[in-house]
Amino acid sequence: MPEPEFLRPARLLPWSGPEGKPCYLIGDDTGPVSRVADAMESVQLGMSSQLLTYARETLPDTPEHELRFLAQRLTEALHDALRVAESRGLRLNE
Repeated sequence: MPEPEFLRPARLLPWSGPEGKPCYLIGDDTGPVSRVADAMESVQLGMSSQLLTYARETLPDTPEHELRFLAQRLTEALHDALRVAESRGLRLNE
């Protein structure tokens, strides 16, 4: 017998609400919102990987103003990657 939805842990979504607060989804991870979240996580991780590759290639010779921009983008990418890791880690126990 499948577990009732209200007993499943809520899924942390890869985006924030209007006030910057985390968004959660209660469901069986098969609906349209889950599919959008899966796709967004994939895009976020792919972009993070590309950004890291770019940073590794350009850091030794990057001008200071570009370093600040790169640091901001890397901070955003790390935030996204940590949120994905947290969300997936929480779902490991399901």
